[in-house]
Amino acid sequence: MSSEYIGNSAKNPMEDARAIRIDKWLWAARFFKTRELAAKACDQGKVELGGNRAKPAREVHAGHQLRIETPGAIFEVEVLGIAKQRGSAAVAQALYKETEASAEARRAVAEENRLRRLYEPAPIAPPRRPSKRDRRLIHSFSGRR
Repeated sequence: MSSEYIGNSAKNPMEDARAIRIDKWLWAARFFKTRELAAKACDQGKVELGGNRAKPAREVHAGHQLRIETPGAIFEVEVLGIAKQRGSAAVAQALYKETEASAEARRAVAEENRLRRLYEPAPIAPPRRPSKRDRRLIHSFSGRR
């Protein structure tokens, strides 16, 4: 028996891994909240590896180019590292590098959305709560009762 202790020591999440499943990498890089959502995005064709649709079991290596469509935005990234487990946000950001074109496009969409909200007319609130008669009219229009 050796004298080395092999136990639960604090390990670096970016261990010496060569390749990992793409759904695991997307989860570890915090593009998706769960691995199941990452796999579903791959199945739906929202993840591309080198211009081709990527299945969840496809292996990803450092240097690969990915296009990832999340509910919030579209990212084009280069894989810089592989993590075997999900770490902090700082560790996750060290796993990839977003292209300048992708970052600029995301900023432009965010600015467009901000301006649209700014110039959109505010919803008109009713002057008072509906009375019993008003509620009856509302229900008659909506087909209830």
